[in-house]
Amino acid sequence: MVNDTKKKSRIGHVVIYIFLAITTFISIFPFYFMFISGSNTNKDILSNPPKLSFGPYLAENFKMLSERMDILLTTYNTLFVSIVYTLLAVFIYSAAGYILAKFNFVGRTVIFGFIMLSMMIPTQVLYVPWFKMMIGAGMTDSHWGVILPMLANSFGVFLMRQNMLSFPTALIEAARIDGSTETRTFFSIVLPNVKPALGALVIYMFTSMWNNFMWPLIILGSKTKYTFPVALAMLDGNPTNKNYAVIMLATSIATLPILIIFLIFQKQFVAGVMGGSVKE
Repeated sequence: MVNDTKKKSRIGHVVIYIFLAITTFISIFPFYFMFISGSNTNKDILSNPPKLSFGPYLAENFKMLSERMDILLTTYNTLFVSIVYTLLAVFIYSAAGYILAKFNFVGRTVIFGFIMLSMMIPTQVLYVPWFKMMIGAGMTDSHWGVILPMLANSFGVFLMRQNMLSFPTALIEAARIDGSTETRTFFSIVLPNVKPALGALVIYMFTSMWNNFMWPLIILGSKTKYTFPVALAMLDGNPTNKNYAVIMLATSIATLPILIIFLIFQKQFVAGVMGGSVKE
C-alpha cells in the first residue's frame, strides 16, 4: 500500500516536471528564435523549417540597422524617458501610499476610493485630453510630454499603499518620539524596509514606459526623439519587402534591458507583489 502511494507520488512529480519543462520551452523559445534570427538572413528565417542556429550575418544586419535607425540615440531616448519616469513614479507613489496608509485625515477613504475607480478608465480615453494639455503647456514633441501624463497611474499608488499597510506603525511612532521629522522617517526608516515593494514598482514602471508605444507615437513628431517602440514601428517599413533579420535584431536590442532589469529585481518583484497581502 505504501509502495503504491510512493509510486503514484513519483508519477505525479514526473508529470508535473514534464508539464513545467514544456511550458518553459514554450515561454523561452520565442526569445531564442528572436535572438538567433538577428544573425541570419530573411531566407533563413522564412525557410521551412526555419534555421534554429546562430548565423554569420550579425555584423551585416547590425550595419543595415545602423543605416536605418540611430541605435545609440534611440537607446538614450528610451533610457532617459524610462529612468526619469521610474524615479519620479517611485517617489510619488511611495509618498502617496505612505500618506494613505499611515496618516489619519478626513476624506482618506474617499480619496483612495477615487484612485481605485480611476483604474477602471482605459488609458486610450485619456490620450485626447492629455494631448490638449501638452499643447497648452508647450510640451508636444518632447520627452517631458511623454513622462508627465503617464505619472497619473493609480496602480502604483495602490501597490505601495497596500505594502505600507503591513509596515509596523510602532516603528513610525518610535521615530516621532525620538524627534525624527516625517521626511527623515519616510526616507530613513520606511523606504529601506519596503525594498521588495520598491523593487516590484521599479520593474513595473520601467517596463511599462520602456514598452510604451501609443502615447510616444502621438506626442513625439521628430525622429531624433523616438523611443524604441516607435522606432521599431517605423523600421517595420514596407509590408511587402520587410527585412525580418534587421527587425529581429532591433527587437533583441530593445528587449535586453527589460530582461536584465527583471533578472536583477525578480525576487523583490515577487516579494513586493505578495507583501500587500499581509497586514499588521
